[in-house]
Amino acid sequence: MKRLFVDLEICAKCEDCTVRCRHILHPVNNGIIPLRESVNFMIVCRRCEEAPCIKSCPFEAIDKQKDGVLKRYSMRCVSCKTCSWACPFGTIYPETIPYIFNRCDLCRGVVTESTLPMCVISCPHGGVRFEEIEPDPEKDLYLINDNLVVRSIHWRRDPVQTKKRS
Repeated sequence: MKRLFVDLEICAKCEDCTVRCRHILHPVNNGIIPLRESVNFMIVCRRCEEAPCIKSCPFEAIDKQKDGVLKRYSMRCVSCKTCSWACPFGTIYPETIPYIFNRCDLCRGVVTESTLPMCVISCPHGGVRFEEIEPDPEKDLYLINDNLVVRSIHWRRDPVQTKKRS
């Protein structure tokens, strides 16, 4: 099955994201940046017990969900980036915390065999592709939903360290 594939290891090397989006409602026409944010929260975030990112936000715009994944409330967030600066591991990237927030719709219903998503066409470094790809945690390939696979180095808590602290 063909899916949108985002290689966050390539994306992290870009100085300035030039990816564009076909979605007319994206004010800066880039849906990949908030997609990167949500994937970073799911995969890269260390899920601190005493999360300094949450405590640092003056607008209570970031919270931890029941599954431990962070969520940013875009209607509260003013993009002050205090969460990013407070993260002791540097996993909340300032460039992925925009003031104007857009959701990627993964071009559902638009992409055909002959039509590629605009983000794929406009990414000059191959960080965003549309291809046959299957998730494989051994290769750091994670299925985010039925239409999206992401490559990112996943942080895992060492069970030995966790037991020692208990």
